[in-house]
Amino acid sequence: MTVLQMLKPHAGLRVLITGGASGIGLVMARAFIDAGARVHVCDASQDAIDALAKAEASTELNAITATLADVSDRDAVERVFTDVQRELGGLDVLVNNAGIAGPTGGVEELDVKEWEDTIDVNLNAQFYFARRAVPMLREAKEGGAIIALSSVAGRLGYAFRTPYAATKWAVVGMTKSLAIELGPSNIRVNAIQPGIVKGPRIERVISARAKQLDLSYEEMEKQYLAKISLRRMTTPEEIAATALFLCSPAGSGISGQAISVCGNVEVL
Repeated sequence: MTVLQMLKPHAGLRVLITGGASGIGLVMARAFIDAGARVHVCDASQDAIDALAKAEASTELNAITATLADVSDRDAVERVFTDVQRELGGLDVLVNNAGIAGPTGGVEELDVKEWEDTIDVNLNAQFYFARRAVPMLREAKEGGAIIALSSVAGRLGYAFRTPYAATKWAVVGMTKSLAIELGPSNIRVNAIQPGIVKGPRIERVISARAKQLDLSYEEMEKQYLAKISLRRMTTPEEIAATALFLCSPAGSGISGQAISVCGNVEVL
């Protein structure tokens, strides 16, 4: 196998992506499909799943299958894995992508229920999926892989976004611990840490922040970009490309790493 050939994942990979019917998750799902994988996603939005099903009906590639599921609900997680077994017949890759932004505010102002919800979706759910996926990943012919979505907020302090940052730091700790635990079973575990990702979500964030500070959208966006060494946002496709690399033969020696794909965000 040449170095160039090593950059492409093995055809036929069986991939589960949480939160995969829209946003970064959907971009990753379609990237894996383009690489010849079979992909199942779960998502909490019925509208997103319906839109995905409509789009997939016209594709000539492997169709992305889906389960409606709240990733923080353990019974829903069980249903996801029942569907994965039926649709894929096993698993080679788990992408723990689902997450929420959580509340914004000073620590004394935060609502306890919003704190708990952020922990449930961003951290507990990653545990629920990993514990169910590992027995299947142990059977993966070429070795299994877990990719956890953390954030640049998982390596930097993030004032007034403590619940979100705390979960993203915790995901890195879980990643490094599972890499040690599962390495002897030929299961690699890594985290991707996106930064400011281009798309509707960050546009809403910038708009809201600009309104709060009585600034124009353009001025607020300029302030965001000034925190990034490359002075540009990351694209969902760059996140997806990193996931594909980690699941390719070229990434077979990489485990226990938290890889920032962020243009080098310097401060939050």
